[in-house]
Amino acid sequence: MKSLVTAGLAALTFSLAAPTLAQERPNTILVLDASGSMWGQIDGVNKITIAREVVADILSDFPADQNLGFVTYGHRERGQCTDIETVVAPVPGTANEITRIVHELNPRGMTPMTDAVIAAGQALRHTEQAATVILVSDGIETCNPDPCAAARALEAAGVDFTAHVIGFDVRGEAEALMQMQCIAEETGGRFLTADNARELTEALREVTAAPASGIFTFSASLGGAEIGDAPVWDRLSTAPDLPLLAGEVIWEISDTGFNMVRTGTANPLTADLPFGDYIVTVHSMAQDDLSQTEIRLASDSARNVHAIFPHLVPTAQVFAPAQAVVGSAFSVTWEGEDLHPRDYVTIVPAVAEDGAYGDYDRLEDQAEGHLRAPTEPGLYEVRLQRDSGDRVLARTSIEVLDAEVTVSAPEQVVVGSAFPVTWQAEGLHPRDYITIVPLGAEDGAYTDYDRIGDNRDGELRAPAEPGLYEVRLQLDRGGRVLARAPVEVSEGEVSIGGPDRVRAEADVAISWTGAIHPRDYISIVPIGTPDGEQSGYRRVGIAERTTFTAPTEPGAYEIRYHLERGDRVMARRPIEVLAADAPMDNGAGLVVPATAKPGEIITVSWTVEADDTDQRVALARADAPDFTWISAHRVGDENKAEFKLPIEPGQYEVRFLDLQSRNVLGRAIITIVE
Repeated sequence: MKSLVTAGLAALTFSLAAPTLAQERPNTILVLDASGSMWGQIDGVNKITIAREVVADILSDFPADQNLGFVTYGHRERGQCTDIETVVAPVPGTANEITRIVHELNPRGMTPMTDAVIAAGQALRHTEQAATVILVSDGIETCNPDPCAAARALEAAGVDFTAHVIGFDVRGEAEALMQMQCIAEETGGRFLTADNARELTEALREVTAAPASGIFTFSASLGGAEIGDAPVWDRLSTAPDLPLLAGEVIWEISDTGFNMVRTGTANPLTADLPFGDYIVTVHSMAQDDLSQTEIRLASDSARNVHAIFPHLVPTAQVFAPAQAVVGSAFSVTWEGEDLHPRDYVTIVPAVAEDGAYGDYDRLEDQAEGHLRAPTEPGLYEVRLQRDSGDRVLARTSIEVLDAEVTVSAPEQVVVGSAFPVTWQAEGLHPRDYITIVPLGAEDGAYTDYDRIGDNRDGELRAPAEPGLYEVRLQLDRGGRVLARAPVEVSEGEVSIGGPDRVRAEADVAISWTGAIHPRDYISIVPIGTPDGEQSGYRRVGIAERTTFTAPTEPGAYEIRYHLERGDRVMARRPIEVLAADAPMDNGAGLVVPATAKPGEIITVSWTVEADDTDQRVALARADAPDFTWISAHRVGDENKAEFKLPIEPGQYEVRFLDLQSRNVLGRAIITIVE
C-alpha cells in the first residue's frame, strides 16, 4: 500500500469563502509529503516532480496579503515518524520562498501524515481565522493508525478547519479511500479523485474556486405501512411529522461523477453545498438498508431533503450459559430470520449502549459460535447484532464469575535456571499463561511465559539478573493477574577451567562447575569483546567439559560461560593464544632445534629436575594426541637425550610428559626439511 500522503501535496490549505478584506488574512498551511514514496512515478514522471510543478502553479497567483505557511516531513531521515518540520510559519508574502523550498526537497523518509496535519493545526491555533485544508494523498498513513482522529482533534481544539481531500493515484486502495473520506467528513469538506497531473491540477482548481452555495438539510425518518417496503424521498419545505431513524445514519453526497463532496453521520445533517446536481445516498445502520436519489440543489429549490424508511422488525434469538469464568471461552447459539453472514454475537456489560461490542464472532451462516468472557467479573449481555448499523436483534444475560486461582513456585531459584511452577485453576482459557516479572512490575507485563493449556504444572526460566521477582498467572486477554507468588532469583556460582596458553588452532580442553541450564554455552573471544558477542560456541548440555579449537590469530583471549537468556557472562578465564609453531613450557625448560634433516640425530635438553614420577621426553607428529609418540625417552637423572628423526619431512613436536599426572610440562616444534 502506498503511503497516505501525497503524490506531492499532502495538505494544502486555502480559504473557500468569498474574497475577504485584506486585514482578515485567511490562513493557509501547505503540508507537503517528502517521504520516499514521492519518488514513485505517474506516466513516467516522479510524483515529487508533479508536486513541485503543481505547487508552483497554485502559488504563483496566491494572494500576497494572505497568511501562508509550510510544513514538510520525511525530508531529513529514513524510518523516522518524528521527522516533521514547520519550515515557514503562516505569514503574508511567503509563496516564492515556499516554492523555492519545495524545489529543493529530497524525499527519503516515512509518512507521518497525521502528525503533520496536527503540526499545521498547531501553527494555525493562535489565530481565529478559518482555514481550509486541501489534502492530496496517494495512499495510506504509515505512522498513525487513525488520520481522521487528528481532524476531529483539531476541530475539538477550536481550529476552524475544513479539509477537502483529493485521492491522487489511489484507484483500488479501499482502506486509503475510507481514510480520506473520513477526514473530509469530519471537517465538512469534499472528496475528489485524480489519476494524473492534469486531473490533480483540475481538482485543486475546483476546490480552491468559490462557487455559489447554500445551506441544505438532509433527514432520515421512520415511516408507516403507507410507504410500502422501500424507502421514499421527499422535498418538503419543513421536516415531516415522523420520528427520526434510531441508530447511526450515514450520508454520502457526491457529484454526478460519483466524486464524494460530503459525508456525515448526523441526523438531520446540515451541509453548505455549492449549487448543482448531486447523488445523495443514505445508509440506515439500524434498518440495515440504504437508499439513493439524484437531486438538483439550486438557490430557488427547497432546502430540506427527506428520506423515509419503512418499519422493519426482524426476529432472532440468542442463547448462552448463565455463567462463565473470567477470560474463558463459552459456546453461543442463535436462530433467526434474514440474518447476514457478517452479523455477529458479542458480549458487553449489561448497561452498555446498543451497538457496543467486546469479543465477537461472525455468524457466517452457522448456528453456533464461541466468545471469550471479559477479564472482570460482573453482569453482562450476549447480544446478536447487525454488522451494518449494529442494531441489537436479540440478547441474553450472563454472569461472569471471578476464578479461584492459586500459583506456586520455589521460594528461590538461580539466575537463568529452569524451575517448576504449579497452579490450581478451573474454567480458565488454555491460552492464559504463567510468567515471571520483577516485583512491582505493572499487571500485564511478562517475560518468559508458559501457556497453561489443560495442564496444572509448567516450567519457567529465571531472569539473568538476581533480585526479587513474582511468578504470575495472567489472562491472555487483557493481561489481568489472577494469582501471584514471590520468588527470589539468586546469583549462580559458576567456575570455568582451561589452560593458560594454547597454540593457534590447537585443541583446547575446557571444563566448568556450577552449570545452570543445558542451553547455556561456552565461547572463546578476544579480551574486551562485549558480553554476549561471540563467533562460535558450545552448549554446556549435561556435560562438565568440552573441546574447542583455538582461534587462528595469536593474542589475549577469554574463555566465557554465558547464560542463554540475556547472554550474561557468569564466569570467565583468560587464555593466551600463541603462534602455531611457538614453544610452550610449563616448567620443563625444553631446548629443541627448530629444524633438522630427515633421519638426523638431534640432542634435546631440559632443565626440570627429575622426581619419582614417570616422566618421558617424547617425539611425535605435531598433530598427534599428546600421549602418543614415535619414540620416547624415560627421564632419569640426566638432562638431555638423543633422538633419531623420521625420514618423512613435516612438522613434529618434542614433548615433556608427566604420565602420572597426565600433564604436558613442555612442548616445542621441530620441522624436518629436505
